[in-house]
Amino acid sequence: MSNLKRVHGYLAEFDNAQDLYHAAEHIRDAGYQRWDCHTPFPVHGLDGAMGVSRSKLPWLVFFGGMTGTITAFVLQTITQTNFWRDNMGMGFLQKLVETYPTVVQSKPTGIWTLPAFFPVMFELTILFSAFTVLFGLLALIGLPRLNHPLFTSKKFAKFSDDGFLICIEARDPKFAQQGTRDLLEKVGAKNIELVEDDI
Repeated sequence: MSNLKRVHGYLAEFDNAQDLYHAAEHIRDAGYQRWDCHTPFPVHGLDGAMGVSRSKLPWLVFFGGMTGTITAFVLQTITQTNFWRDNMGMGFLQKLVETYPTVVQSKPTGIWTLPAFFPVMFELTILFSAFTVLFGLLALIGLPRLNHPLFTSKKFAKFSDDGFLICIEARDPKFAQQGTRDLLEKVGAKNIELVEDDI
């Protein structure tokens, strides 16, 4: 088994939430991009101090929901109306798209039966939105992941109890072992640890 190690980054501890908040502002202003804060409770305004931009997830969910709405509309017009067969000139596909309108109490079978489509359109909009939230979030945050280099640090376990930690990753373009360590010391970090990962 290989003993080669790769530097993941620096993990630095702070005394309290206020110190971590101000350190985050300094790290943001220094131009670092690949870093994160780990705290035992939510710190109000920390996203702003870190310079975190708005998530792309709402846009993904919007387009996922619209896909569900369009899918429901097309599915129902194909199966419940003669619209596609009569107006689109399907040709050789016509037999594949034979429609079987459900006539209930003399309901018309044209495209004007749209209000009857609303329940299915609503449900597929919600279903596609929910799947987009689940899989889009997992993709954006890089999960599922069986292991993380920070799990090798004994100090990292403190963040869920009473630790206030910042990790600056080595893949950040501005990362330099000595320069990054000096910055963390300057902003008041305690117990700065170089975290390594197996290659």
